[in-house]
Amino acid sequence: MHSAEATRDSMLKKRDDLEDILEDRRRSSDLRYALRCYTPALYRGLTPCGAQQLKGLVLQSDQLRYVVQQVCKETGAPSEEVQAEAVAILEEMAHRLQLGTIRFFAFVLSKIFKTLFRNISVNEEGIQRLQQAILDHPVVLLPSHRSYMDFLLMSYILYTYDLALPVIAAGMDFMGMKLVGEMLRMSGAFFIRRSFGGDRLYWAVFSQYVQTMLRIGFAPVEFFLEGTRSRTSKSLTPKLGLLNIVMDPFLKGEVFDISLVPVSISYERILEESLYARELLGVPKPKESTSGLFKARKVLSEDYGSIHVYFGQPVSVRSLAEGRVNRGQFNLIPRHIPRRPGDDVHGFVKDSAYRLVRAQEENMVLKPWVLIASLLLQNQNQDQDRDPGVPLEQLTQQAVWLRDLSRQCGAFLHWPDHASPAEVVSSSLSLHRGLVRVSEGRVRLALQQGQSSSRRTADELLDRAVVLLSCASYRNQLMHVFVRLALLASAVHNASSSKKNDVFSSFSFLRNMFSNEFILCPGATVQDFEEACYLLVKTGVLLISQQEVLVTDAGRRTVAFLSGLLDPFLQGYQVVCRFLCEDAADALTEKRFVPAVRSFIIKHLLSGRLRHTEVLSSDLQKNALAALLRLGAVGRVRGCPTLQINRVLVNSLEDALGETRPPLCKTSRFLPGSSERWSLLQEGSSPRRRPPPLASDPEPAPCDP
Repeated sequence: MHSAEATRDSMLKKRDDLEDILEDRRRSSDLRYALRCYTPALYRGLTPCGAQQLKGLVLQSDQLRYVVQQVCKETGAPSEEVQAEAVAILEEMAHRLQLGTIRFFAFVLSKIFKTLFRNISVNEEGIQRLQQAILDHPVVLLPSHRSYMDFLLMSYILYTYDLALPVIAAGMDFMGMKLVGEMLRMSGAFFIRRSFGGDRLYWAVFSQYVQTMLRIGFAPVEFFLEGTRSRTSKSLTPKLGLLNIVMDPFLKGEVFDISLVPVSISYERILEESLYARELLGVPKPKESTSGLFKARKVLSEDYGSIHVYFGQPVSVRSLAEGRVNRGQFNLIPRHIPRRPGDDVHGFVKDSAYRLVRAQEENMVLKPWVLIASLLLQNQNQDQDRDPGVPLEQLTQQAVWLRDLSRQCGAFLHWPDHASPAEVVSSSLSLHRGLVRVSEGRVRLALQQGQSSSRRTADELLDRAVVLLSCASYRNQLMHVFVRLALLASAVHNASSSKKNDVFSSFSFLRNMFSNEFILCPGATVQDFEEACYLLVKTGVLLISQQEVLVTDAGRRTVAFLSGLLDPFLQGYQVVCRFLCEDAADALTEKRFVPAVRSFIIKHLLSGRLRHTEVLSSDLQKNALAALLRLGAVGRVRGCPTLQINRVLVNSLEDALGETRPPLCKTSRFLPGSSERWSLLQEGSSPRRRPPPLASDPEPAPCDP
């Protein structure tokens, strides 16, 4: 009880620490704000340096000179030619930070943000920590990435608090926006190619540009650990390239320490929700252009609710590396000679990346709509053809139940205490009225009704899928809170017996299978299992002895909800396995995989043999393929684009994910079934009984798998 109260007090403190930075903007002049005195405190070791001087330091660095010499030897090109190429790369890449452009953006963004959002809340304590970190050490900002707005928002906030503006790694896509692209460059963006493979010269210029800024403390460096925007609102597997680069100056002893600051940006309503859903269904992403930006101005007439930006505790690279990396190895060869990181360094960087993404997840602020969307999706999934909706009063009761469960499990939930639950739910439904309909006291998703799946056309199916995938993107914001519990809930029923070792084996298999889908730290299987056991015992869902894991009668409602969260992912992976066994062409390539599996899924959705429309998500399909590649069920052959499919192993994995009956015509194996699952979420339901729970040893026991 004391632990639960401490968790709640901690969450309340985090929530109370938030300040709405738009409040002042609504009361005072935006022009005065943009033109105000801007004197940010700088890194104490900084020698003031302009953008041109920075480029000179990069071009004169020993590291770049060494690579230029090596390229000359390998290609036979004259050094002047290779040096000129390095200069051209740097000119294409480098930012040109100008205060005048910053002030212009401050004015324009104030107008836009006040129109789009009700408030932008920032944790003041995090800002104070960041301010001190900038003074002490070079700083790397690592925001989550869910929207185009992220990098604009970050610079706007730092300008508001009179902090040094970051230099931001951006993709070359924005260069196609001409005037806008150059303005972004003048506000701190530097542009890098999406892929530069084995181009040693490009890599050398890029890495030296970033590391020079860190070594001299030029400005905070900002980049997205996930590499690209998440279209599903789940955190993506972190990319390690840039993190390797920013850690290198510390590992080589060129700086005393580097502060890594995870930043969590949470949107109540995402501007690109419909765009993302269509991209997941195979609609090409619109090319970034200035004309497209002006065409998108119609969004200014919409209400996008609130944004929460939480600056996490700065993480010291020195502290992370202590006991993990022997920095003496970097003294064995001259520092200016590039070297491939050893296994210990690679493992250290990978573990650090996962830790930082987890820190982002833990500080993501969840809004009531996240809970409501999760409940509505589980209701809709029990009957794809006829959605009777949920009585508003019943939905409100369920949302309150899920609110309390989420808080018990450590979610950072922003639920207005000054309003009644009915007002909170109604306000959320109103904000997301494009995704839900409320009529005659019932709430249902905004799907076209009246036709069975067998009579529906492919276009109608895709229109429905846009709504479902948009809702799923909000449900996914809850997954980091519940994913370990959902894996355990599924493992309890999937296991061959209720013995703890069998449950752990099932949990371990599911966790391994979904490690491309969710942020599950490598090597932490036992820790995740014990954490999930502890939480489900604490909330009265499970009873665990040294030998058995059993579901209590009172816990069946929670198990129903948790297993429902995982159902779409399970069916998605099963249908990918079925496609590879039954329908995949012998010459299937990775490039053709997603279009081919999409056609297969559409055919079976239209026939009514598939239940979850979410399996149309290309993100889910790619993650399933990545898991099968990692597990050796599908292989790549060097120099050959064709995928090699081990159908025996793929079929075995499909069976392990569910019943041995074909997944395309089966109901969910999990306890309870899909229709019973929804009834259990309702107040006053009478679930069928499970075997009597153990009366002894209610506390979690150490796992001994």
